[in-house]
Amino acid sequence: MAAHMSRFRAWGRLQRFGLTACRQYSSGSSSGYPNVSLSAPLPGIPKPLFAAVDGQEQYETKITTLENGLKVASQNKFGQFCTVGILVNCGSRHEVRYPSGISHFLEKLAFSSTAQYGSKDEILLTLEKHGGICDCQTSRDTTMYAVSAEVKGLDTVVSLLADAVLQPRLLDDEIEMTKMAVRFELEDLNMRPDPEPLLTEMIHAAAYRGNTVGLPRFCPMENVEKIDRALLHSYLRSHYCPERMVLAGVGIEHEQLVDCARRYLLDMKPVWGSSTSGNVDLSVAQYTGGIIKMEKDMSDVSLGPTPIPELTHIMVGLESCSFLEDDFIPFAVLNMMMGGGGSFSAGGPGKGMFTRLYLNVLNRHHWMYNATSYHHSYEDSGLLCIHASADPRQVREMVEIITREFIQMAGTAGEMELERAKTQLKSMLMMNLESRPVIFEDVGRQVLATGKRKLPHELCQLINNVTANDIKRVTAKMLRGKPAVAALGDLTELPSYEHIQAALSSKDGRLPRMYRLFR
Repeated sequence: MAAHMSRFRAWGRLQRFGLTACRQYSSGSSSGYPNVSLSAPLPGIPKPLFAAVDGQEQYETKITTLENGLKVASQNKFGQFCTVGILVNCGSRHEVRYPSGISHFLEKLAFSSTAQYGSKDEILLTLEKHGGICDCQTSRDTTMYAVSAEVKGLDTVVSLLADAVLQPRLLDDEIEMTKMAVRFELEDLNMRPDPEPLLTEMIHAAAYRGNTVGLPRFCPMENVEKIDRALLHSYLRSHYCPERMVLAGVGIEHEQLVDCARRYLLDMKPVWGSSTSGNVDLSVAQYTGGIIKMEKDMSDVSLGPTPIPELTHIMVGLESCSFLEDDFIPFAVLNMMMGGGGSFSAGGPGKGMFTRLYLNVLNRHHWMYNATSYHHSYEDSGLLCIHASADPRQVREMVEIITREFIQMAGTAGEMELERAKTQLKSMLMMNLESRPVIFEDVGRQVLATGKRKLPHELCQLINNVTANDIKRVTAKMLRGKPAVAALGDLTELPSYEHIQAALSSKDGRLPRMYRLFR
């Protein structure tokens, strides 16, 4: 009973005077440590030594070049998972001497049976032991093999990557399955409601007719049967050379990655024999301009309870610059300033609702279904284009709206508009670089193209330095070139290429007037 009353009195004291009144200190007196300021050093305690970042450690991305020319690049990132991959400096732009579509085939054949693994299932089971997944992507200028897995499985991952890239079996049944997959993808490309991939192919073919980045990224249907193991080996022998590769990793120690690269990639002999990079096509992209049209019935593209109305899609582009030039950043800001999207997109400033293509186009012309700006940039050229969609009867008016927006780019950008575009670009850059696979791709692509990597804070500083005069200057330079035009759908009302070129050469962007005796 006495113990119970003692606990009751202590609880009452706690309620009245707070926790400090009941706290007992080891010093036994009120003048002990509790009265020492937290901002002053404690008496009798050694002065702490904090880690400092020296000049070498400021550069997060470490790069080592092995004896055979292979570059190893890594960036450490906290976490138990890592992303590691091999990037090769080859893509559809290098297929000048070959039937177009080899890169497309290699993408589908990636991570199939190899010298070490009997099938794709074996590879996937091996990766599952380390919580891993694998993927291969090809673009116009790069082929990328990537694996995400636990850090402790790094040795297995690099061994598997080396085997998949340098020693694929390319069996006959695998090639036949790939042919089926490619045919299906080509059919799907022509049937899907979103025409953007097809229009991107067409605008590149129009802008760089018959050369480099204008070559097809997807295998043309007539080339599917032409591609076999001998042709693939011939291509791989010329392009899969160590000096054209980067082993990139994020979330791992650099020394570990270099050790694995020496073990599995330094002396491994490719299955196609010794590689020689002397046959690589080094052509510089030649911008030609021009128009590519595809008449197509779009009335039944999207059926169902809420079908998309019949639309005609137009993409107009002009040559910008390569990503190696100083003007690349002003063009990126200009692209962000144009922005755009779909007419039914919901959201606020973060969705780009205050960009020019929303304010000047979609908000004023309710009949336009879509208006979006895109910027494609390569090591020797670039393309800034606007994609728009509308009812086939209003195609001429839609094209004039696009040409007027191009002309208005040359005007002086408002201070608030420019700052908003720069802030949005920096925000997008930093948010994307929160993702480990995105960091991996950024590290790999930059090191592959330039041999080094610009860090995010350097890019943000370059974005901050862009002025309204920079935007005006790069736009004036861009407008001096010939346009590239891609058109898909019902093209009855499409203006001629000469009229579109005349509109982009005029002061107001208006198409030449047409007079008809009969309507």
